[in-house]
Amino acid sequence: MLGTALGTAAALALPASPARAGAPVPAGGGCGRRRIPRSGIGMHLYTMRTALAADFAGTLARLAEIGYATVGVSGRHGHGAEAIRRMLDAAGLRAVLEHIGYDTLRGPALPQALADLRTLGARWPVVPSLPRAMHTPAGFREAAREFNRIGAASRAAGLGPLLFHNHGSDHEVVAGELLYDILLAETDPELVGFELDLYWAVKGRADPRTLFLRHPGRFPALHVKDMAPDGDIADVGSGVLDFPSMFATAADGGVRQWLVEHDRPADPFATALTSHRYLAALRY
Repeated sequence: MLGTALGTAAALALPASPARAGAPVPAGGGCGRRRIPRSGIGMHLYTMRTALAADFAGTLARLAEIGYATVGVSGRHGHGAEAIRRMLDAAGLRAVLEHIGYDTLRGPALPQALADLRTLGARWPVVPSLPRAMHTPAGFREAAREFNRIGAASRAAGLGPLLFHNHGSDHEVVAGELLYDILLAETDPELVGFELDLYWAVKGRADPRTLFLRHPGRFPALHVKDMAPDGDIADVGSGVLDFPSMFATAADGGVRQWLVEHDRPADPFATALTSHRYLAALRY
């Protein structure tokens, strides 16, 4: 599996260059003149979980100092939605989404979860993953039905559509069917969108560029994480993924938020700084 995934990554990789070594891309030195708007560069807070557990407000303030404009909430570390909103406001950051467990969203806690999302000032509820037992065509069809129902409730609450965050296993072919395609085909675009994790998409042998073109407007948010040459996760801009090529079709996909993520950062603030510098300087 790793060899196949790395083969896919090679097709989406850049040749070695200063930019891929973590240095900022010089203005005008990318593949075009487009750039990510400052308001679109965010941090998925799972990356910062150890720092947040120690000092939630201080961590948000440091992210704002680096230049981040938005965050995706993932874990509250004992704080309520109102307290987190106050800390976000104080730091000058804006929450755009929150990861909420599938069982929470499909159960009686859904109205409160949506109310909390509004309190946070965010737009999108996100299902971070599906139980492994559901990774069958029947399981994904059940999830699609639930996603439509949850998305309708989100829209009725004045929020955006429900989003689904992918991992590599969501791109598996099971019993002759590509699981991720089931969700794309059997959910209502007005009710359900996708937060595409670029690393896990490539790891699962999917091509983000093609997804954006084939399913316009369905990917309002991205998880931007890089891939090391050995297939592990790397800080954005330090690995082998060809982000300029992927982002060239991001407008077709409806991308509005580029959220940095690293699942196991050695130093989360170093990851935050390196990744922001790369995205802020990138031209595509």
